[in-house]
Amino acid sequence: MDRTWQEAAENRCGVLSEATLRELKVTRGFVRNQVRAGRWTERTHSVYTTTTGPPSREQLLWIALEHAGPDALLGGLTAAEAHGLRNWSREEVTVVVDHALSFDPIDGVRFFRTRRDLAALRHPGRTLRTCRIEPAVLIFAGDEASQRTAMGAIAATVQQRLTTPERLLAWTRALRPLRRAADIRGLLADLSGGSQSLAEVDVLRTCRSWGIVPPCRQKRRTDRSGRFRYTDCEWDLPDGRVLVLEIDGAFHLDVESYSEDVRRQRRLTTPTRVIVRCTAQEVRHEPLELLSDLVALGVPRAA
Repeated sequence: MDRTWQEAAENRCGVLSEATLRELKVTRGFVRNQVRAGRWTERTHSVYTTTTGPPSREQLLWIALEHAGPDALLGGLTAAEAHGLRNWSREEVTVVVDHALSFDPIDGVRFFRTRRDLAALRHPGRTLRTCRIEPAVLIFAGDEASQRTAMGAIAATVQQRLTTPERLLAWTRALRPLRRAADIRGLLADLSGGSQSLAEVDVLRTCRSWGIVPPCRQKRRTDRSGRFRYTDCEWDLPDGRVLVLEIDGAFHLDVESYSEDVRRQRRLTTPTRVIVRCTAQEVRHEPLELLSDLVALGVPRAA
């Protein structure tokens, strides 16, 4: 018996539910003695850990899933983080369920109810039950209070090569009805056109709104070291030069990223290719000042 529950605990980061313990024929008395002896900890009315002290992040994920039942999935930005999404992590764990929860809540865990088929949303092959990244971010975007945050999360999954606009578009149909579906489809159209971040989409839409020639986005270039690079926005100027606009997000502020950005700009610059930079905050809050500078540098107005 000991070997069996120990193997199960090892596979679940030390987290065991009452349902699992019953399947392994572990008696209530054994569990009660482990808790009384201080070897196990009762985390919820139906979930235990074979460790004491504060649970780790991974343990919290398992506790939340085991507490919510065998069909529950990690969802939202929690699922996106599990798929590798960077710079969008949240302390709160999101768990998607298909029923109204009538038991005690868990600190740091949000249970999100959906009528959709959880089996269809589940990513295959993961021991830690996780929603596929496309429905995870799309359902998050539909539920998130801030539209800016909602669209930013979708753009980030494309920018970080975790999915494609085409797969996301297919899931918008599968998830009907989906809040903000029209806005999401518009964003996906811009992402399909070459934009890889929400800031690039903002530049494109601002140019359209104010009659400036829209840029080419994510154009492939070879720098002087022979490395392939993709530029954020480019304009072919009337005098034969190329103006490149690189947009720096918050992650560009750390020392390592800044050094790489400086090296990248130097190696992409040529006598006929001018590179300027701006921040995502400027694109969002000072678009007219940015456009004025671009026009002054030679970007033509649209016909």
